[in-house]
Amino acid sequence: MATTIEDLIAYGTKELEKENIEDAKLKVKILLAFLMNTPKEYLILHKEQILNNNVIKKYQQGINKIKSGMPLQHITHSQEFMGLSFYVDKNVLIPRFDTESLVIEILELIKNQENLNILDMCTGSGAIAISLAKKIKGCHIYAADISVKALNVAKINNQLNATNVEFIKSNMFKNISRKDFDIIVSNPPYIETTNIQYLNQDVQQEPKIALDGGEDGLKFYRILAKQAYQYLKPNGLLVMEIGYNQKQSVTKILKSTEKYQEINCKKDFDGNDRIILCKTLI
Repeated sequence: MATTIEDLIAYGTKELEKENIEDAKLKVKILLAFLMNTPKEYLILHKEQILNNNVIKKYQQGINKIKSGMPLQHITHSQEFMGLSFYVDKNVLIPRFDTESLVIEILELIKNQENLNILDMCTGSGAIAISLAKKIKGCHIYAADISVKALNVAKINNQLNATNVEFIKSNMFKNISRKDFDIIVSNPPYIETTNIQYLNQDVQQEPKIALDGGEDGLKFYRILAKQAYQYLKPNGLLVMEIGYNQKQSVTKILKSTEKYQEINCKKDFDGNDRIILCKTLI
């Protein structure tokens, strides 16, 4: 019996839904479009097209990988973020839609400003730094990470998106020499160590180093609060992504240093507390 695009979408959706995998239909469309090297829209317009056995076999293998817990993005090696395409693999955290709110907040705050020095700490795939480099004219963007493998992925994305981000291998601020940043942005690891085992199976496939925020999830916020002001200009901006329940804890950490002013929290697109921003003292 001939197998069409419509047949494969129905089969894949049913298989993933049996495993209670979220966004099953969207994921199978992305998978099939990737294997066919076509945009997702093509699947809708050509749903009666009969597929060859090679595509069918690879599709079935992909469905089984997703069922076993592999993130779809580790199959396609692609994730969209801020309208840009990023290469991803097992060495980096997959960029999340929630993090776009952090980039958008920065863009709103610095409208019409140019020639800014910006540091993205814990850059991972480079999604934040590269998005800012793409959207802001004349800025000098630096991005740091402790993982060489993550930085290699970020450099691929720098090339893919034709940006000129400068990457630095650094354990937090250890190898950062500039002391005149206008903005430091960070999406650090913030999951409590003991909670990682309870995350969705696909999230657990991502690098632990990009998830583990220490015993209480706040390890890297303490480092950022204690050190970031030393690398920012007076009245410089520190912007951090936080977990939905970390607003009070991170605010308290920042206040305890007595080095920051105008500490505020912004919500993401779903109304969850997501961004903490503050300025250094003048």
